[in-house]
Amino acid sequence: MKKLIFSTLALALFLGSCSSDDDENITSNPVATGEITGDITTVKTYPIGNYTIKGTVKIKSGATLTIAAGSTITADVTNGADALMVENGGKLFLEGTAALPIVLTEISKTPGSWGGIIMFGDAPIVGANGVTSATSEDGNQLTYGGTNAAHNGGVLKYVRVEYAGKKLTDNTSEMNGFSFYSVGTGTILENLVAYKGADDGFEFYGGTVSAKNLISYGNYDDSFDWQDGWRGQDNTNWYAYQVNTGNFGMEIEAKTVNNSFFPKVSNITLKRAAGTVTEGGTSAAEYDAIQFKKEGNGEYSNVLISGYTTVGATAIRIQDAGTNTNQVNGGKIKILNVKITDGTSNYAGVGTTFVVAFGSTNFTTSTTATGASLISGAWSIVDGVNLIQ
Repeated sequence: MKKLIFSTLALALFLGSCSSDDDENITSNPVATGEITGDITTVKTYPIGNYTIKGTVKIKSGATLTIAAGSTITADVTNGADALMVENGGKLFLEGTAALPIVLTEISKTPGSWGGIIMFGDAPIVGANGVTSATSEDGNQLTYGGTNAAHNGGVLKYVRVEYAGKKLTDNTSEMNGFSFYSVGTGTILENLVAYKGADDGFEFYGGTVSAKNLISYGNYDDSFDWQDGWRGQDNTNWYAYQVNTGNFGMEIEAKTVNNSFFPKVSNITLKRAAGTVTEGGTSAAEYDAIQFKKEGNGEYSNVLISGYTTVGATAIRIQDAGTNTNQVNGGKIKILNVKITDGTSNYAGVGTTFVVAFGSTNFTTSTTATGASLISGAWSIVDGVNLIQ
């Protein structure tokens, strides 16, 4: 059941007079208010407004949800596990602008208070032992993975998700700011912000989708994370700033499968503020800028790394011997034109059982690397603070 209660009777009557075909063309003045809850099973379009979200709103297969630029959607931790989910076959259209972003937040402004945006598709994955489907780790136990590389889950532009990353009561299921399960190349992801979540800012679970102009700010776990053979090829302008609590800038793994493909990301900035500690405290050595493990790989160019100065930290960490043998020595990890601003070592392994030695063409440094290039605006400003620092 879908529920939307608007602040004025006139606006309610106006919306009630629209057919499902008309819904796609709704505009509003004045701003609407109301509640979004339950399953979305048809074409639904909400005008610019200040809405509350209650529970896990699921966009079902064949349905679409559109919310106008400039809208705010607010969760409430007391409701339970609030989240906005796109099931495989559904579509979500959140197309804000630099001046009028769409903001999804939480009333208490407490990290980990809700589940953020979760999208499912049927693009290919390669999971543990080479399986082509897996079960989601968000508590919903949904199957993801398929053969549709061009899967289209909609459009997300100029969207900011705040205070997400909810950890469920079973202590194993977690949500992120943005979670993309086997999402395909037909989906557009541009100018997105994950702000002060209690887990990862962005996580890709396989799939082929690419993302441009991302900001991950103040997230407790990793700024960017992926697994299941994610293979996006057109990623650019990724910016991470870790403050107070944070683990890896990027955590890269592939479920211990030596894939013949890898993702590509250009123009990356990874910054860590002084005094930032890992999520697990001093016992967790998760303070490196980039970690590769379980056969994670990829090509990364124009990379700026700053602030990863904790004792023992390194810019690039190779976590296990298999990743070193197959991905580093096999030339499937390429880190090109990297600038490390504070004397942190270039790369290292774990312990003394293997030695990391990149080929001369697979790890190159640069004094002129600039990292991400982003244009600030209302989309990148929270409580008067510009996230692009």
